[in-house]
Amino acid sequence: MDAMIFKEKAMDLGLALDDDKLAKYERYKDLLKRANETMNLTAIDDDEGIYEKHFYDSLLSVKYFKYEGSLCDVGSGAGFPGIVLKIAYPDLEVTLLEPLQKRCRFLQSVIDELKLNKIKVINKRAEEYSEKREGYDIVTARAVKSLDILSELCIPLLKVDGHFVILKGSSGLKEIDEAANALKILHMQSEGIYEDKLPNGDQRVIAIYKKTEKTNKKYPRHYSVIKSKPL
Repeated sequence: MDAMIFKEKAMDLGLALDDDKLAKYERYKDLLKRANETMNLTAIDDDEGIYEKHFYDSLLSVKYFKYEGSLCDVGSGAGFPGIVLKIAYPDLEVTLLEPLQKRCRFLQSVIDELKLNKIKVINKRAEEYSEKREGYDIVTARAVKSLDILSELCIPLLKVDGHFVILKGSSGLKEIDEAANALKILHMQSEGIYEDKLPNGDQRVIAIYKKTEKTNKKYPRHYSVIKSKPL
């Protein structure tokens, strides 16, 4: 997938990407490739792979969910989906939550280079980030942790009536089934589970959950406990 096909595919998702946004994606791609030479940001660093498996994949959920308000991208890594969504939706208020300092430096360099506003990087683990507990309209995460673990890390950051947007690969339906108890304990109500594919045929599962009640203050537990005894 090149930049022009990416633009066409985004249009199919309902996103009209103007020249400025396309230039930002192109520059982001170049920054990612350059940084990846000296740090392990992604195993996919060819132009076509970045456009399809990082950028388009990060936007696929817009077919099923409208992004507005404030968003926290948990375990943002190289900025997927947080920075990709921010470029597409300039008014979206984005927090990139990332525990590794070197990745935080990369994220900040992209923000500075692309002159993005209303976006910040927080160098913390999700279970330690209490400053914005129940403070976000949307929380999402991509390619990090199994869902039964991820739910307890993400949901305490959501406002009541906020949305947890789950982005998973071919194991998504199985993970959702295994996380059913955690999602119930954390007061999440399903608003849709969708199966989709990337242009290359890779399977994706996108699930949207709405938070119906405040999270009990005992959650999230210490990460070692979450990992050893998922809800």
